[in-house]
Amino acid sequence: MMPNLTQLESDEIDYDPNNLLDTLIKQLHLKNDAALSRALEVAPPVISKIRHRRLPVGASLLIRMHEISDVSIKDLRALMGDRRAKFRISDKQFKPKDTENNG
Repeated sequence: MMPNLTQLESDEIDYDPNNLLDTLIKQLHLKNDAALSRALEVAPPVISKIRHRRLPVGASLLIRMHEISDVSIKDLRALMGDRRAKFRISDKQFKPKDTENNG
């Protein structure tokens, strides 16, 4: 059975990266997004793009958040509203590069 559009929209509404970022700032006793970007060792525009939903929280950033906060990956994902049981990795990531065009 395929989910209806209203259900998909309500799932999107649950996603809130701001909750994750704000929680990290509080937990790490940081002053603002600039301090968080320094703690995470990312450029300040990365935090801004995540806040404005122009950039997703990637796996490497999620791991870095875990490393500096000691909050589990599962809890970090829950803070931003990601309730998926598993991450799916595209099969394209495991295919070898096309070497015919590189020679």
